[in-house]
Amino acid sequence: MNRRNVLLRAMAGAVTSMAPSRKAWCAQTPHVVSADLAGLAPQKIASVELMELHGHYESEAGVNSQRQVSPLDIYEEQRPAPYKDSPAGTKNVKTTAIYLRIKTAGGLEGLYGPIERDPAMVVYEDLRPFLIGKDALATELLWDQMYRSNRHSRDGFFLMAISAVDNTLWDLKGRFFGVPVYRLLGGPTRESVEVYASCLGFSLEPEAVRKRCLALKQEGYRYQKWFIGYGPGSGAEGMEKNVTLVRILRETLGDDTELMFDAFSGWDQTYALEWAHQVERYHPRWMEEIAHPEKIESFVNLHRGTTIPIASGEHFYGRWEVQRYLEANALSVVQADPEWCGGISELLKIGTVASLYDVPVIPHGHSIHAAMHVIASQSPMTFPLGEYLINKMRHYYHFEKKPPMPQRAHLALPTEAGFGIELDAAKIDSQKVLSWS
Repeated sequence: MNRRNVLLRAMAGAVTSMAPSRKAWCAQTPHVVSADLAGLAPQKIASVELMELHGHYESEAGVNSQRQVSPLDIYEEQRPAPYKDSPAGTKNVKTTAIYLRIKTAGGLEGLYGPIERDPAMVVYEDLRPFLIGKDALATELLWDQMYRSNRHSRDGFFLMAISAVDNTLWDLKGRFFGVPVYRLLGGPTRESVEVYASCLGFSLEPEAVRKRCLALKQEGYRYQKWFIGYGPGSGAEGMEKNVTLVRILRETLGDDTELMFDAFSGWDQTYALEWAHQVERYHPRWMEEIAHPEKIESFVNLHRGTTIPIASGEHFYGRWEVQRYLEANALSVVQADPEWCGGISELLKIGTVASLYDVPVIPHGHSIHAAMHVIASQSPMTFPLGEYLINKMRHYYHFEKKPPMPQRAHLALPTEAGFGIELDAAKIDSQKVLSWS
């Protein structure tokens, strides 16, 4: 027998002798037994369900309804009347949420939500039939196949539907391996995820701004984002109010709080540059979404024309759009949203693209679960912090037992498998499985 065969026999004997101890170890670690003994056998998808939950909660009335500037505001009849908080006790609010549940033939399941109704319909009609029988653990394969399955998959509701499925499959994979999603992604890279206070809905009345921004600072928020209330349609008076907002915040908070401002595509580059030149002395951390995302050249011109960093990306769809912006030197901050850009799988790739240009990714905060796990698992240089919409998140996760809630502006890393989402039956008045047949 030659030397090579002797070596191969010895290796085979070593593997055989290790087998009993490995099985014994698995027996002591129940959550990995199926993965180990089945050799990561395919976990075939048996059902894809969209659950609509109905409930109610009590909320303050007459407050937190300030509207931000909108692209429609150039039309006089579309501009809202000036807003003022008018506290009126409490009100009973009816609420609805859709959660996506994917189950395998072996009884494993993934859960994610809330998701929006339009992409939910795409999940049901286009992706559900395609997914049945596929391996739920093959997240990269399934993403690529879903993306290639439709000519309109590159953006809009179809990519949002892919995002919902992808995020749900990551939850399923986490439950399969018995670990939080951020561990599957390579983390943790920190003990908690810092978030900035996103102030959508807060009144822009000067005294209300002073009171609320100080309260947020006392709660531990080092970063605050405020939403601009006026645009070109409001003329010189609106511009003055937009500049005054920045001045009041800086004078009230001092220089140790970072301030960001969101224009929700309601401006153009001329208006944005005028505002920027008036507020540069207050050192905003960034100005966000000054125009529609297809107007890359407007972002380029603004980036060149002001010292204020430029942010955008919540309406980006996929790594290709991000790369076009970064190649054009149009952005200082990428704000891709894992609910819309293609899910966790795509947000990771966007992070890689952004890191090549040394530009941070601070995910838009439409939801928290997916974004938090990506941030927690990646370099703080590329993913430094997240967004927390103060008013929206008060009730956004109404149906969950343990919704993500920051303490001192930090979200604790979950220890439960997957995203740790567990629905609270006591908060569900009724529910149904949706279909569009």
